[in-house]
Amino acid sequence: MTLDARGAIGDVPIVDHLTGFVDELRNRGIVVGPSGLIDAARAMEVLDLLDRRSLREGLAATLISDQMHRRVFDTVFDLWFPLGTGARTAVTDLPRTDDGEIDIDAVRDMVAQMLADDEAAADGRLDAMVALIVDQLGRYGSTRGEAFSAYQALSAVNPQTLIAQIAAAMTGSADDDGALGDRAGTEPLYRRAARAKTTDFRAKIETETQRRMAGRNGRQRVADYAVPTLPENINFLSAGASDLAEIRRTIEPLARLLAAKLEIRRRRAHRGAVDVRQTLRKSMSTGGVPIELSHRKPRPGRPELTVLCDVSGSVAGFSQFTLRLVYALRQQFSKVRVYAFVDTVDEVTDYFERGADDEDFGTSMHRMITEARIVTRDGHSDYGNMLKGFVENYGDTLTHRGALLILGDARNNYHDPRLESLRALVEKARHAYWLNPEARRNWGTGDSAAMEYDEIIEMFECRNATQLGRAIADLLPV
Repeated sequence: MTLDARGAIGDVPIVDHLTGFVDELRNRGIVVGPSGLIDAARAMEVLDLLDRRSLREGLAATLISDQMHRRVFDTVFDLWFPLGTGARTAVTDLPRTDDGEIDIDAVRDMVAQMLADDEAAADGRLDAMVALIVDQLGRYGSTRGEAFSAYQALSAVNPQTLIAQIAAAMTGSADDDGALGDRAGTEPLYRRAARAKTTDFRAKIETETQRRMAGRNGRQRVADYAVPTLPENINFLSAGASDLAEIRRTIEPLARLLAAKLEIRRRRAHRGAVDVRQTLRKSMSTGGVPIELSHRKPRPGRPELTVLCDVSGSVAGFSQFTLRLVYALRQQFSKVRVYAFVDTVDEVTDYFERGADDEDFGTSMHRMITEARIVTRDGHSDYGNMLKGFVENYGDTLTHRGALLILGDARNNYHDPRLESLRALVEKARHAYWLNPEARRNWGTGDSAAMEYDEIIEMFECRNATQLGRAIADLLPV
């Protein structure tokens, strides 16, 4: 990060730069109030602005309240407070062969030795090596001129294959001639440390690449593809493995927040609805003016909840997260019954009775998918057959005291939607809602029967954890 004598970063005063940084965080979904901006400005008054680590931690402490947002914050910070612009001054070069080509094997050995040596990170040698790797291995020519690729640089070095070599170097178990012993690098403790170091190395390569590309294309253009999505805004249907892990970590805090909201709604509803007849009768003593309202006695007990969830491959992730959330809230209901389906519906409540912690829930989902009777036909989603089967086999379990929650994308593979079966369920339940993980603009396209079902039951778009939490909080009865 460059700072001139006037207290400006580049040509922009620090205050304006900080305000722009905060605006970018807000654009990415991180809520920062005016007080947070003021606290950040006061922190910058006492922090060493040339110490990026202290500056990063100081701004993070004042601007973010949810540690799940830290990854987004760090990426935006690296773009707005970079180490500098342009290429770093290098006093060395990557090792080369006799033909003048970069010696990849020698580079990999140097990387392994530096990652094993904590002093290399402390004295800046590792950062200098990262800059050289990005500059010389990540550089490529494009139609718009010179560019840099983190993927290209990492593919050349392939740090994941160096874990054993790094672990061996950390234990000092190399032979006198530099060769590794037969068991070198196999100790679990050192392998975990080596794996963490390679992860940090990958992050350094990506950060340096983003810095170089920001200098070439501009900060905003790089931010459009480099800044990750907040976990609660990741689309269920397009989430990768790492994204799914991020989403899972949002379930517990979201469940605590929703449980508090439901409890508040229950307390507010404790008095019951207004009894119009009794209120009018009391108003006779005040000339017909209803000064004092009379309320009906509240209905005792907590509501029942029945969940029908599509666990086919296309929406399995969405159903799993919703079930996790529902089971985290199960104490808010007198009874929770779960029915899973692909083309046939089966009750799976017993699979989840042990609890909703991460390990047990994952095991329960696996057992349910492999053991429950949810596929009896062609293995493709058949909402019509599911609805017909539920009415015939489990219809009596749905009462007017309960709520029905259906989870799925309503893609029926052109089968009969059985609208009369859904209509019978909606009429029987006190509340009935459908949560659809697809964008509303895609409802009714292709094999989707969403628009037909939407005419019978209230259907809501739930593409991410934010929309899911809002729907659960607003829709579930108390």
